Amino acid sequence: MNRCLDNAIADAVTEFSYERDVAAAKVEHSAHERRAVFAHELRDSLHAASLAFLAIKAGGVGVSGSTGAALERSLATMSSLITRSIMDARAAADLPPRNELRSLAEFIAEVEAIGLLEAEARQCRLVVEHVDPTLAVEVDRDLLMSAVMNLLTNAFKFTCQGTEVTLSAYPSAEHVFIEVSDNCGGLPPGSQQSMFLPFTQGSGDRSGLGLGLSISRRNIEAQSGTLTVRDVPGTGCVFTIKLPRYIVPTAPAPHSPAVS
Repeated sequence: MNRCLDNAIADAVTEFSYERDVAAAKVEHSAHERRAVFAHELRDSLHAASLAFLAIKAGGVGVSGSTGAALERSLATMSSLITRSIMDARAAADLPPRNELRSLAEFIAEVEAIGLLEAEARQCRLVVEHVDPTLAVEVDRDLLMSAVMNLLTNAFKFTCQGTEVTLSAYPSAEHVFIEVSDNCGGLPPGSQQSMFLPFTQGSGDRSGLGLGLSISRRNIEAQSGTLTVRDVPGTGCVFTIKLPRYIVPTAPAPHSPAVS
């Protein structure tokens, strides 16, 4: 019996050590992934700010115009990222979305100002379709901006040179959709789901960390939305963000006095 107890204790200690090491490895991997996500989002904002600065430096645009506004927003986003990173380190948990009511047309105009600079740098065109000015969404602006800009950056990276990337937004009865379409020639077979996994890179361009689509999907799902991709063989692909549509509450009908 003593031998059996001795063996059982040894096995228990071995198993405990194994489980402890596995748990520690998971915590370390999670910390590495959070740092990588922070670096990726910070790099995107810095890139947008650099493009705006170069355009202003060239003298073709003024600081008070849309390019100056894009520079200001990028700097504000970097400040927000750093603040949220500090809070994340203190709380050791992701911050909940900070949802606010926003005009969808105004949001798309903000994206367009940054996207046009990116398109010029990549030698392609950005086409932004008209957005109904009455449409509104209740979202965390920073999370949504990060998601859409990641999709545009990917589209500019993979679309064929000299072609166009299209950004559009439209409603259904209960949702709004934001779509980014490119001319990359189509997706490899079976890549539609794996491309959203962290650290996945689907081409020879290794300039990033393979986190853009993973970050975009996470940001959209945090706001009760979905992010999907549709392949258009021989042409390109279409990324679609689906978000709950903000419905303006209707005032109750006034009470009519009874007629005697």
